[in-house]
Amino acid sequence: MSEPSANGRRRAVSIAGHTGDVVTARNGLSDPDAVVRGAALDALERLGELDAVTLAATFADAEVEVRRRAAELAAHHPSVDLIPLLFDADPSVIEIAAWSCGEHESGRGEVVDRLIELADHDDALVRESAVAALGAIGAERAVPTIIAAVTTDKPAVRRRAVLALAPFWGPEVDSAINAALADRDWQVRQSAEDLS
Repeated sequence: MSEPSANGRRRAVSIAGHTGDVVTARNGLSDPDAVVRGAALDALERLGELDAVTLAATFADAEVEVRRRAAELAAHHPSVDLIPLLFDADPSVIEIAAWSCGEHESGRGEVVDRLIELADHDDALVRESAVAALGAIGAERAVPTIIAAVTTDKPAVRRRAVLALAPFWGPEVDSAINAALADRDWQVRQSAEDLS
């Protein structure tokens, strides 16, 4: 009898997540196929069996798609240290890890420091996610970084940066929002109007 295909193994792991088969779901984490490993993460999360240690171990997976899925699931696990993923080699992983930091709505100094650095990343999606996370976390020392994004970045990042100013007060914040009211991009102007 031949071994089941990767698709068959993925299906078995996915079904395990709906039938309470924790053993099959957990075994999927060591499958040679990345799609199966990603399905195992989803299955364990669905079963309420994805603990912080197991999740963090997948941050070192060789495949980007597994690390990206782990970063997304980490949004529901505030005790997981996302720093390794904020330094990932793949920008799409960093982007989702930054988003997860914002979902936690809290960040220790090291996380905030890295998000501030990422607000200057080469990838616009990473910058957008980092700025949004800084606003969600509400770190006062990030205000200059967010204001810089409001005034100098691409439209999508500027729009996100304007919204990230929502939890902050002060003349420099008011000035940045007022400047955004005259932005050449209508979505940036709309975001500023929403905060005015």
